[in-house]
Amino acid sequence: MKAPVTDAIVERISSLETGGNRLVVAIVGPPAAGKSTLAEAIVDRFNDLDDGCAALLPMDGYHFDNAVLEARGLMPRKGAPETFASEAFLDDLKRIRQGGREMSVPVFDRRADLSRAHARIISPVHRIVVAEGNYLLLDRPVWREMRELFDLSIFLKVPEAELEKRLIDRWLSHGLDPDAAETRAKENDLRNARVVLGESATADIEISG
Repeated sequence: MKAPVTDAIVERISSLETGGNRLVVAIVGPPAAGKSTLAEAIVDRFNDLDDGCAALLPMDGYHFDNAVLEARGLMPRKGAPETFASEAFLDDLKRIRQGGREMSVPVFDRRADLSRAHARIISPVHRIVVAEGNYLLLDRPVWREMRELFDLSIFLKVPEAELEKRLIDRWLSHGLDPDAAETRAKENDLRNARVVLGESATADIEISG
């Protein structure tokens, strides 16, 4: 993500008045829109300014395990809204919003294709928590309850043709052959992208890329 974009968002977050309470920021967008890159850049920038003040909360850590997806017949749709433990993510967001005590959250391991429980600590010193994921503004049950927990939401909007290219490149980098990479991108990831683009509530900030 370009530095001027990151600088502007960091300035916007810094301007929010919270009365000393924790800030929770949502970075939202379709797969391969650049959410992780932007979220990590924001967290890094705040930690450069005040070491240890910011933490990252990726939604991907809340994937159901592959065994659960297989049992439910959802493995081909991994990454769709129904393949996440949305209630668990909502509960953790509420606890994070409250602050005041240390808690552990899961993190998704892309190489192993699974979530690792208790892989990251969010502590009381983290006054800024940046959540990132596809469905944080989704207008569906459970997901829509998350909106009120965000002090600021940022949506990354990328043309579908560019998303397709990025997604194919992503799967190629994971070792899939060209045909398999194209199939995975078109038959699953782009379907999920259309859900994000078509069913998300309006964000406070929209960035086109």
